[in-house]
Amino acid sequence: MPETPTVKLNDGHHIPQLGYGVFKVPAEDTQRAVSEALEVGYRHIDTAAIYGNEEGVGAAIAASGLPRDELFITTKLWNDRHDGDEPRAAIAESLQKLGLEQVDLYLVHWPTPARDNYVHAWAQLVELRDAGLTRSIGVSNHLVPHLERIVAATGVAPAVNQIELHPAYQQRDITEWAAERDVRIESWGPLGQGKYDLFGAEPVAAAAEAHGKTPAQAVLRWHLQKGFIVFPKSVRRERLEENLDVFDFELTDDEMAAIDALEQPGGAGRVSAHPDEVN
Repeated sequence: MPETPTVKLNDGHHIPQLGYGVFKVPAEDTQRAVSEALEVGYRHIDTAAIYGNEEGVGAAIAASGLPRDELFITTKLWNDRHDGDEPRAAIAESLQKLGLEQVDLYLVHWPTPARDNYVHAWAQLVELRDAGLTRSIGVSNHLVPHLERIVAATGVAPAVNQIELHPAYQQRDITEWAAERDVRIESWGPLGQGKYDLFGAEPVAAAAEAHGKTPAQAVLRWHLQKGFIVFPKSVRRERLEENLDVFDFELTDDEMAAIDALEQPGGAGRVSAHPDEVN
């Protein structure tokens, strides 16, 4: 299977462009699932404090025997840990659960605008990076006004913004803002979380058939060719293998444009919470 390409971040570090996300993977299944992902060839694991499965990720890392520098591990700061010195306490707890001295990427999980403390949280992440507790820092679910405010306040742009992104909901205002500032986009829910018939959409089905791939592989390829970082979730080994087998073909410009056209107007394609409503 071809090696996963890496993407250069604006801080000079590199991140594997495809990884394994453990959102909603039960704690009791996480070590097995992550171990299988590592066996299959994944080297980028995305977790979060709120997922409740950092210990399982850590156990899989320890059992794998893989050198630390071959792995890219992301976790996230939860919404009730933004104030005061809480971000430092939170990352210390995550590192203990993961069994690591440093994560590769630490994210502010949601901006929680009603609390109005995400600027402080971001400033704290800058300090955590400078202290060596994380190599890179970024945000998740931040809209353009949130992004502009944290950059104006600190002078530091996030390395990534992890957002809901799939063909029906492409958040082009954010992706364009990010492209102009060398901020990488990470797509969560890249397959629409199964909440609409993405695989039955004609452009996706046609692209899959043309390349002898599954609809899921065609959509993941669309993300990769957009330059996005993507980490689909599965707890089945055969699906883990399928999701990683996306580097031996390319969609044509016409196929890419046809999938682009699946965008729903006015944000109607969103399948999860609006960032202004998560607090």
